[in-house]
Amino acid sequence: MSPTENLQRVRVGPAADFPEGHQAAVEVDGVGVLVVCYEGQFYALRNNCSHQDYPLLGGEVNMGRITCQKHGAKFELATGKAKTLPAVKPVKLYRTEVEDGVVYVAPL
Repeated sequence: MSPTENLQRVRVGPAADFPEGHQAAVEVDGVGVLVVCYEGQFYALRNNCSHQDYPLLGGEVNMGRITCQKHGAKFELATGKAKTLPAVKPVKLYRTEVEDGVVYVAPL
C-alpha cells in the first residue's frame, strides 16, 4: 500500500462493534459513506440514494440489498446496482478492509 492510499483510508471502528445488520456512516474524502455488516461481510457504499439524494443510513437491509427509506429504491450491497425503481443509477462502492480487528474504508 502506498503512503497516499493509506491517507485516504478511514477508520470505521472495531469489527467486534459491528453485529449483523449494523450500519455506520463515515466520511471518505469529503463524501458520506455507509458501512454495513451483512452476513459477516462488510460493505461500503455512498450514503446517498441515486434517485433523490437521500441518505441510505437506517434503511432496511435484506437479501443483500439496502432499501432507501424515502421512496423504496433498493441497492445491491455487493455491486451498488439499483435493483428497484424509482432508482436506475447505481451508488458508488468503496473498499472495506479489516486489519487487526479494525474496519477501514477506502476509495476503490
